[in-house]
Amino acid sequence: MTIERVELGLKDAGAGCACCAAPSTSTTQQQPVHAGVSTTLLVEGMTCGHCVASVTEELSAVPGVGDVSVALAASGTSTVTVRSSAPVDADALRAAVAEAGYTVSDIA
Repeated sequence: MTIERVELGLKDAGAGCACCAAPSTSTTQQQPVHAGVSTTLLVEGMTCGHCVASVTEELSAVPGVGDVSVALAASGTSTVTVRSSAPVDADALRAAVAEAGYTVSDIA
């Protein structure tokens, strides 16, 4: 068995998962997500692999979502790409991220 170490880039040894932090509300305008389009969510507060797993799980449960990928930025804003097979309302994506405990700062 091979064990691989993944460096998350956390600068503070006391830094950790923000999973229990209460999500704040987003001021981004509502935008529908169209079928066959990759949608980029900018997500605040994710710091580790557990955060990525939580957000991925919640977004994957949204009807119409086919794939979720995350580029973790442990010290800033992470980029989450959602690919949908059917139109998905942006509010449904925001709600899924909030359910995981994080905030969507923008949707493109």
